[in-house]
Amino acid sequence: MESTEKVKTTSAKKKEKSLGFDNALPKLPMKTILAMTFGCIGVNMAFTLQGSQMSRITQTIGVNPNSLGWFFLLPPLLGMFVQPLLGKYSDSTWTRWGRRIPYLIVGAPITVVVMVLLPFTGSFGFGYGSMTALIYAAIAIALMDLFSNVCLAPYKMLAGDMVNEDQKNLAWSWQQIFSYAGGILAALLPFILTKMGIANTAAKGQVPLTVIWAYLIGAAMLLITSVVTILNVKEYNPETYAKYHKIKSDAQKVTPSLWKLLKKAPRAFWELSVVQLFSWIGIMYTWTYATGAMANNIWHTTNPASAGFQAAGNWYGVMTAFYSVAALIWGLFYAKTKANQRKLWYSVGLFADAISIIIVATTHSQWIALIAFALYGIGNFTINTLPFTMLTTSLDGKNNGSYLGLFNIAVCLPQIIGSLASFVIFPMVGSSQSMMMIIGFVAMVIGGFSVAIVHEGK
Repeated sequence: MESTEKVKTTSAKKKEKSLGFDNALPKLPMKTILAMTFGCIGVNMAFTLQGSQMSRITQTIGVNPNSLGWFFLLPPLLGMFVQPLLGKYSDSTWTRWGRRIPYLIVGAPITVVVMVLLPFTGSFGFGYGSMTALIYAAIAIALMDLFSNVCLAPYKMLAGDMVNEDQKNLAWSWQQIFSYAGGILAALLPFILTKMGIANTAAKGQVPLTVIWAYLIGAAMLLITSVVTILNVKEYNPETYAKYHKIKSDAQKVTPSLWKLLKKAPRAFWELSVVQLFSWIGIMYTWTYATGAMANNIWHTTNPASAGFQAAGNWYGVMTAFYSVAALIWGLFYAKTKANQRKLWYSVGLFADAISIIIVATTHSQWIALIAFALYGIGNFTINTLPFTMLTTSLDGKNNGSYLGLFNIAVCLPQIIGSLASFVIFPMVGSSQSMMMIIGFVAMVIGGFSVAIVHEGK
């Protein structure tokens, strides 16, 4: 029996070697992996509040559902330009604090400020549905998304810089485990605050206090958890980095243009981008339309000022927390999987996501929607983990940050395409938010099949 296991282990290592995997990087102590991922708690609180409350906030201040796409268009547009530049310049930012950490030092405080300002959109007297209110909300949403990504990018890049192949699944899993722990708290906050007696409704055009306090708490957590990572992670210096990645020290001083890097991108970069195109359209249409779909199907209202619509908003927060729990548990399982099984689990995750979307889009039971979101959690973990893991194993260590930044285009572009398409599709489907989610379901299914084209490795 022992001999058989050795043969299997040897075979697996040979397969990983043939894919271009290596373990030149040292094995990191668990406390280092935890430190470099802990800050994801606060970062994902920001993203979760955006995903679970943005549709609710914008419709509360007077945005027509047919115009929701505009509010989800500017953030990815900014991300397409900022993330590649962030990756490129951080590749050559060697300072006493590291080369990724300085961007977290700058990004975290700015994100906190925007998170404090955003939920007060309806409290400045702009007027219900006024152009001033809508512009303010659009800019605040864009800035929050932009600087949340500035905070998140260093965590992704640290994993590529410092973690060897044997620990990569572990590191990415803990990154997501901490992310979903923050997501659980953020998603539940409006529901918990309502139970504590804080008002969950407000005057027409104003955001309820439950949402405002959720953002304030999320901002505080983002600052605290970021500081923990900043103080406890020591990045490699240029010489050590070059040694571990088996590259020449001088190579790190060369910073090719992003266009040149794009032309030399590994095959996996483009193949993963195809999968990302379809899967992120599915994700975005769920973010945008789930609250409205459930308000109509379960609470039988389309009035954003009604108690039923706000209850749907709270329930979507509960569902977000529930999928975060499912994702966290799935992450503990995935951390133990083999490197050569990634394509299998990628497909499984996307199909699980698709099933959850179609159920939430059509069910008339809030409890069925809640249970279905466990599958959404598996899919969400997959989409935020597997593409980046598979990409970093296909890179040579010279321009990791630049390629991760460029790869963010594969996250942003689908959202732009989906937003623009929504202006045509939404009226065609009778202004049905449920039908928009069903279109997201179809996109996710296509994404699940597209995983077959991916070739991982150098």
